[in-house]
Amino acid sequence: MNPNELKQAVGSGLLSFPVTHFNQDLSFDEAKYRNHVEWLAGYDAAALFAAGGTGEFFSLNPAEIPQVVRAAKAAAGSTPIVSGTGYGTSLAVEIARSAEKAGADGLLLLPPYLMFAEQAGLIAHVKAVCKAVGVGVIVYNRDNAVLTAESLARLADECPNLIGYKDGVGDVDKVIEITTTLKDRLVYVGGMPTHEVYAQAYFAAGVTTYSSAVFNFVPALAQRFYAALRVGDQATVDAILKGFFFPLVSLRNRRKGYAVSIIKAGLRVLDRDPGPVRPPLIDLTAEEMAMLEKIVTTAG
Repeated sequence: MNPNELKQAVGSGLLSFPVTHFNQDLSFDEAKYRNHVEWLAGYDAAALFAAGGTGEFFSLNPAEIPQVVRAAKAAAGSTPIVSGTGYGTSLAVEIARSAEKAGADGLLLLPPYLMFAEQAGLIAHVKAVCKAVGVGVIVYNRDNAVLTAESLARLADECPNLIGYKDGVGDVDKVIEITTTLKDRLVYVGGMPTHEVYAQAYFAAGVTTYSSAVFNFVPALAQRFYAALRVGDQATVDAILKGFFFPLVSLRNRRKGYAVSIIKAGLRVLDRDPGPVRPPLIDLTAEEMAMLEKIVTTAG
């Protein structure tokens, strides 16, 4: 898939970030992962992001990432697969190349490890990854990698395969500046944790697609919510927010790292156990699992 085709695909609908399945010894469970990706692909995700944030990119070693990508490609049918990459520039380039070789249709560039940097350094980092591959690249604005509209415009001019911008900061005024400055040069993706609770504000800012973590275990509900947003069905949006997303976020906020842990727990509620999260994350307690099961059951 060439970069422009990926850009069009990503902007065409709802995006999903599959969890990565592990055995009890924390090794990659490829068979269960393939089954999960195949199941998600049946719910019309515009693209699936393998080894992304929800897929515990931060706990995978570089050799595992192409393994995850190959498994996703084998199971996803015609659904595009975007791989995570990140860390320092040299390692990000290495991962990007290995993911492309494994069949990834594109890349999501996550923030570099640990260090805060000036705009010139961030530009050099993004540019190095874009120049290393031929597939489309989406840059993730988050934490210690926050690019300005001016920096993104420069990168868009210098890197034809930079096709997207994902925001995980939540400064909607900055998002509006970026979408107004770059217009349709990039595809814009919402990337806040449990982004559905932010989606209405982002839609007004010109960000009309987003990554849905809950797509992992309630894909039909995720698509119904997204469809209601797109057509302005406020009654349905409000009902799903109040009946599902607000209680889910309240439970998610009980502990650090639960933005990922609660998604794997949701699959356990459906008897589709993806295995444990890897350290340093922790799994939900038995009490919290019971609370989650009630939320899912109430939402139907």
